[in-house]
Amino acid sequence: MSYAGPDFEPPQNRRPRRGPLTVALAALVPGALLGWLVYETVGGSGDEGGSGRATVRSSSPAASNTPSDDAKEPSASPEPKPTATPSASAPAASGPLKGKVVVIDPGHNAGNFRHASEINRKVDIGTNAKECDTTGTSTNDGYTEAKFTLDVAHRMRTLLQEQGATVKLTQDGDRPFGPCVDERARIGNQAKADAVVSIHADGSGAGNRGFHVILPGAVHAGAADTRPIVGPSRDLGERLAGRFVAVTGSAPSNYIGDGGLVTRKDLGGLNLSTVPKVFIECGNMRDSKDAALLTSGAWRQKAAQGISEGIVSFLRG
Repeated sequence: MSYAGPDFEPPQNRRPRRGPLTVALAALVPGALLGWLVYETVGGSGDEGGSGRATVRSSSPAASNTPSDDAKEPSASPEPKPTATPSASAPAASGPLKGKVVVIDPGHNAGNFRHASEINRKVDIGTNAKECDTTGTSTNDGYTEAKFTLDVAHRMRTLLQEQGATVKLTQDGDRPFGPCVDERARIGNQAKADAVVSIHADGSGAGNRGFHVILPGAVHAGAADTRPIVGPSRDLGERLAGRFVAVTGSAPSNYIGDGGLVTRKDLGGLNLSTVPKVFIECGNMRDSKDAALLTSGAWRQKAAQGISEGIVSFLRG
C-alpha cells in the first residue's frame, strides 16, 4: 500500500512558526530565562500528535489477508464470492474468450424432491425413453448434490466471465424443478455453445473416491446423433480432467473409468447434444473423505477453477 498523499506530508519545521510569538513574548517579559520558559511552554504541545505530524494508517481488517467466507465450510451464500473478482479494467466483454459461449449445466434441482411426478415423466433421448430428471444424491449429513452443483456453477460463471466468455446456465435455482434432460441439451444447442459442461457429484458406496469425466459415445438413433461431437468432446474432457487434477489435487476415480474418463451412450444430456459437451462427477458424496471436500467452500472454488481452466484450454486450442 502506498501512503503518498495528504496523509503523508513531511513534518513541518515548527520553529519558524513559533519564532514571532517567542520574539513578542521576549519583548514583553524581560530576562532571557523567563523568555526561554515561555518559548518551551508555547512550543511543547506541537511534539505530540500535532496536525503537522505524518499519520501512517494501517490497513483495515477488510484489507487483511484473512480467509474469505469462501474458505469456510460450508458456504451459506446462494451466490458465493469466488476468490477472484471481476476487475473494473477487464470487463466480462473483453478477454481471451470474447465471442465464446459456454453453457454450464448444474445437475438436478433442489425443487425436484417436491415434484416427483413431473421429474419421473419419460422423455425421448434418442436411444430410448428416460426420466425427465432425478433428485440427485446427497452426503450422509444432507448436503445435496443440487446445492453443490449450483454453487460450483456460480463460481465457474464468474471465472469464465472474467475471461470474456458469454456464460449461460441451464437453471439458476429460478424454476420449481428440472429442466428435463432433453431441455438441458436443447439449451446448449440453441445457444450454439462452444462448450457445455454438466456439473455433478456421484452417489456411490463408501470407499469409492475420486472424480470422473463422462464423454459422449457415438450414438446415431432417433433424434440423437453425437458423431460430430465425439472428437471435440473427448478433447474437452481430457483437458478438463487434466486441469481438475492439477488444481484440486483430487485423483481420478478408483471405481469407474480409465484415468478418470468414462464413455456413455445412455445419458440424454449427451445423446441429444449437437455441441461439444461432457459431464463431470466431482467426487463421491457418500464417501466421508470425498464428502469433506465437496462440502468445503474452499475446495469448491478449486473445483470451479480446475473445470474453468479446462474449458479455457479447450476453447483456446
